Amino acid sequence: MTTPLTSTQQAILAYALEHTDGRIEWFPASLKGGARKKVLYSLCRHALIQPSGDNWQITPAGYEAMGRPCPAQKSVPAKPHTRQNSKQAQVIAMLSMPEGTTIPQICIATGWQAHSVRGMLSGVFKKKLGLTIVSVKTDAGDRSYRIA
Repeated sequence: MTTPLTSTQQAILAYALEHTDGRIEWFPASLKGGARKKVLYSLCRHALIQPSGDNWQITPAGYEAMGRPCPAQKSVPAKPHTRQNSKQAQVIAMLSMPEGTTIPQICIATGWQAHSVRGMLSGVFKKKLGLTIVSVKTDAGDRSYRIA
């Protein structure tokens, strides 16, 4: 079934296909407020566009209505392989021990300064790798870190 498109709808879809990889980001200057909403609603109702985050994205039916082939799905990049002999792997092994490890111990093992170790703990391990790091104060007064 082909959906008849108005000239405005065709212009919006054509611009999205040519310039923004199918994202609806441009509208004719004469299309304001309620008229813009009605055009989007009509395109959505005919399943030619769909919400994608804060934007609208052309659907496969939208590509078909414009006489264009639907682009291939982008493959999700594989998770990077972590080397077993890297300093990061050493630190993760130290943090995996039941008693954990201290910042001075990590400094000795890696040759890093203390501020670099703290940055690795908060930036790479917590934010990028999503590890939960638990900090406990030892009897000696040092702080011991381990993976929960």
